[in-house]
Amino acid sequence: MEVLDLRQIVAAESQYEGKSVTIQGWVRNHRKQKQIGFIEFFDGTVFATMQIVYDENVADFEKVQGIRNGSAITATGNLVKGRNGSLEMMAQSIVLEGDSPEDYPLQPKRHSLEFLRDIAYLRPRTRLFQAVFRVRSVAAQAVHNYFQSRGYVYVHTPLITANDGEGAGNTFTVTAAAPGTCVKPEDDFFGKPTSLAVTGQLEGETFALAYKRIYTFGPTFRAENSNTKTHAAEFWMIEPEICFCDLQQLMDIEEDFLKCVVREVLEKAMPELEFLQGYAKSNLIEKLTTLLDSHVAKVTHAEAIRILREAPKQFEHEAKPGEDIFKEHEKYLTEEYFKSPVFVYDWPKDIKAFYMYQNEDGETVGGVDLLVPGSGELMGGSQREHRYERLCQRMDELHISKEQMSWYVNLRRFGGCVHSGFGMGFERLVMYLTDIENIRDVLPYPRTPGNCDF
Repeated sequence: MEVLDLRQIVAAESQYEGKSVTIQGWVRNHRKQKQIGFIEFFDGTVFATMQIVYDENVADFEKVQGIRNGSAITATGNLVKGRNGSLEMMAQSIVLEGDSPEDYPLQPKRHSLEFLRDIAYLRPRTRLFQAVFRVRSVAAQAVHNYFQSRGYVYVHTPLITANDGEGAGNTFTVTAAAPGTCVKPEDDFFGKPTSLAVTGQLEGETFALAYKRIYTFGPTFRAENSNTKTHAAEFWMIEPEICFCDLQQLMDIEEDFLKCVVREVLEKAMPELEFLQGYAKSNLIEKLTTLLDSHVAKVTHAEAIRILREAPKQFEHEAKPGEDIFKEHEKYLTEEYFKSPVFVYDWPKDIKAFYMYQNEDGETVGGVDLLVPGSGELMGGSQREHRYERLCQRMDELHISKEQMSWYVNLRRFGGCVHSGFGMGFERLVMYLTDIENIRDVLPYPRTPGNCDF
């Protein structure tokens, strides 16, 4: 008999009602009575579960009664409407495929997130993480769908690099030296200092200037010794680069991109979103739906500072001209003042990266952050400095070697043009889409200070 996935059954319940089918998966919970039993069954192909009901007429009744939570099974039986209106199976046979011990950690109760992080290899079996990682999967495909449908080329940029694109340090050194030994960079594997990449942007620009529109979507690394809810040592970044695109056009693309991804997640992962909304006791679905209909405000950094300084409330941190803004400021701008997502652009050049377009005022650069209600900063981007002399001048001011980055500088000499791009941490997007507060709970295997297990 053909084995069916729950995904197939849920998609065509009327087709399978009254028929005998075979399913394979795992036992989430097994409730046993003297002459009857109820198994909550899942197979991971869809968020929904199925109740399997059996009685003394099932083959090997006593063996079936001994099946424990977490076990893998094959079940065959007739599908009928249950009391809740969904199909359930009246089992004819239930075969144990893989046993599970009495001390299986995932018993039917609500476990703490901290407990589940310690058994990260098992937490995808829980309903919470079935939902989180399904949304993550749908969102990842939505990212690709957006760019591929608009003619972007997908580029795999290096994970090992000799440059620190952000200029912020906090990189992991790459070396072939044995642990506990020292070797000069010139004698090491690559003959120069190398590290794990913190961004694929700079290499991405080289391909954008050949294909017009490209995007990267891959892992990046940051050796920042931080244990906050939003920091991880390994995370994924989405970084498109677009030629013949200025800052204003970039903001339009960012808005369109985010709304398209959110729309696809709402269309394809509603059962998961409904569960996550109940888990977090939030207005998750309303938040995402409202985003689709919202007008995104635009404000310069200077205007944002003025708004914050004139706000009728006291902030813990003072908003100062020429300085970054804090989480509480982002919350006020998005949730109280504009009541919508906000683009903050034209940032002070002294707190932004060397590659951003230098505005004519000599004080600001064409950078932009997208702030959204409930999460704060979600994307950061800029128009890139395409003028050879201005880029060289800025690199000299910051003591960045033009020789070591001659390939990047030469892009401005060899057919350079106005171009822009943005970066978005994928995990930050997934946190926004799920209302999960800690980055450790949207990463399959989080890498944080002191933690590189499983």
